[in-house]
Amino acid sequence: MNEKEVCACGCKKTERAESDKKQLVQRLNRIEGQIRGIRGMIENDAYCTDVLMQSAAVNAAVRAFNKDLIANHIRSCVARDIRDGKDEVIDELVVTLQKLMI
Repeated sequence: MNEKEVCACGCKKTERAESDKKQLVQRLNRIEGQIRGIRGMIENDAYCTDVLMQSAAVNAAVRAFNKDLIANHIRSCVARDIRDGKDEVIDELVVTLQKLMI
């Protein structure tokens, strides 16, 4: 699958296998739960350091999500586009990686 398309609005799309989509959504659901937990800590006046530790855990979870997503992107979309002679995908990847490194 993993075919990149352009929809009517001009944005790119990637078709993902249902198993990949399910795994990504599960990770996002866990991250969303962590965020709700932090909000609850703030609402309950939790100690700052405890909140910061939970926030750091969320950051780590988001970074892990991004690592998996970028690896899949390189193996599928980028490799396919290079094979198809669409070398501009390399510049797009460089910009994306630079943004993720900030």
